[in-house]
Amino acid sequence: MDTHIVLWAIADTAKLSSEVIELLESNENQVFYSVASVWEIAIKHRIKPEQMPISEEAFVELCENTGFTRLSIEAEHAFFLKTLVRPKDAPKHNDPFDRMLLAQAKCEGLKLITHDSMLPYYAENCVMYV
Repeated sequence: MDTHIVLWAIADTAKLSSEVIELLESNENQVFYSVASVWEIAIKHRIKPEQMPISEEAFVELCENTGFTRLSIEAEHAFFLKTLVRPKDAPKHNDPFDRMLLAQAKCEGLKLITHDSMLPYYAENCVMYV
């Protein structure tokens, strides 16, 4: 899941579609949160705590209590960054956290659930836009 989806799943499920809730609650799916999201939250919480009121420690605790599985960042994930396909005429995308989440999903054969309108521009089968 991208960072927003994880945050909504642990704190504000009203923002999630019934489709996403069904996926997250299904016993057939293993749900992952990435250390990239922990890193992103740590940076945003430090810079603008009023916009990111949850700390990285609280985020991890909530994810673990919810039953999500932590996905570490491995060197192979970084190597997959160069394999991401994006049309040259697509809008500029400056979010390194999103790119890492996408590379992790591609490398691990996972689906990245996102609400970020920039991620579907990547021509990758691992993106699920909701």
